Amino acid sequence: MSVEDKTVSKEKEPQVVIALARGLNVLRSFRQGDRFLGNQEIAERTGLAKATVSRLTNTLTTLGYLNHSKRFNQYSLGTAVLSLGYSMLGNMDILKSARPLMQDLADNVAASVSLAARDGLHMVYLENCVARANMIALRIDVGARTRIANTAMGRALLCGLHAEERTELIAEIRRATPKGEWLKIKAGIDQGAIDYREKGFCFSLGDWRENVNSIAVPLIQADGSVLSINCGGPSWQLSAEKLEKDVGPRLVEISRRLENL
Repeated sequence: MSVEDKTVSKEKEPQVVIALARGLNVLRSFRQGDRFLGNQEIAERTGLAKATVSRLTNTLTTLGYLNHSKRFNQYSLGTAVLSLGYSMLGNMDILKSARPLMQDLADNVAASVSLAARDGLHMVYLENCVARANMIALRIDVGARTRIANTAMGRALLCGLHAEERTELIAEIRRATPKGEWLKIKAGIDQGAIDYREKGFCFSLGDWRENVNSIAVPLIQADGSVLSINCGGPSWQLSAEKLEKDVGPRLVEISRRLENL
């Protein structure tokens, strides 16, 4: 069982190395803002036995992916994790092309423009450009995660997936969503599909955070993988009408330019 978002386990698939999958789940159990985690907390987040976690954290510490604090008897992410992340970002040519386009839009509409990819049932931020002249624009760190289920960028991702993959992901979201929340989540996903079909983009009007509006489009890369580009900000600054009439068409144009590279 994967961490936090309860994504479907792949351990039963014949080509999956279970020990490796569990070790990666230990690393993924660290969330933004976590400085240290102990074996017990990692076990709770991953669903693994504490004894198994203890062996994994010891191995990951030996390899440099975790650091062990003797003072707290807890673990923090090691520099090897950072090295992997920056190697991945450094090799994404699309980021080099996307940054100036995103920054130009951010400055033009005085908001925040982000590029994100799927990570389980979340979107992970690969880049965030903030309007230089707007001190209250949303500032989100690269590597931060947000849910697919109730965000414009998550809805845009779903719209960009092939039908079979989209159906599978929606089923995973439903399994991970408390029963009392599913109808609202499903309504947002369904409306996102309608908006994308009719307008070319998806909205989140206070769904992610109260008083925050955003709009997003999928970015389908040459290899078929899907990213999302979104623009968001305070609702008083980015009304639904401004998003639809002004920001949305610009996002669509950016996506088309990047897809044609």
